[in-house]
Amino acid sequence: MNKMTAYILGLLGGSDMNNQYDTPGTDFSSSTKPDNDEIISTLNGLIETCKDGQDGFKEAAEGVERSDLKSLFYEFSQQRSQFAGELQTLVQTLGGDPENAGSLGAALHRGWINIKSAVTGKNEGSILNECERGEDSAKNTYKEALEMPLPAHVMDTVQTQYASIQSAHDRVKALRDSANNANDSSANTASTSY
Repeated sequence: MNKMTAYILGLLGGSDMNNQYDTPGTDFSSSTKPDNDEIISTLNGLIETCKDGQDGFKEAAEGVERSDLKSLFYEFSQQRSQFAGELQTLVQTLGGDPENAGSLGAALHRGWINIKSAVTGKNEGSILNECERGEDSAKNTYKEALEMPLPAHVMDTVQTQYASIQSAHDRVKALRDSANNANDSSANTASTSY
């Protein structure tokens, strides 16, 4: 097809040579391409997830005594803030209005709801459990987004962030498992030493 034919077809609603979803190696039919509003909605959902993680990790940092955990949780909180900013920029480039905060009601479903009670008890294992639960939810939200046929520049950002969230999840899970094993060892020692 020559450029003139493609141009005319584009005007008539046919093939568009400048289609933002035309990525080499992909062949999405028009019925599987999400429209711009769906992409913006997905990105706004990821922004809320990142904001919830930002707040949850900040609260966790304030609730632990160990300086290494405090630093790690503040680092993850900052990372989520950065991720939200990157996603907000993408939403703006797509012509949408980016979310600016997580939502309390949705936080119930994103795994961070029990962090406040865990922090109040200042129990390191409980705080790590809640952080890992929040990370499980974030991983799932990102996996769902990655199943969509997103434009290449959006997909690259979401994939990069997902890899970092997976890494953070694994780190938190290892710390949680270590804390739980230490608590189990203490309980076993206490019960056999009397």
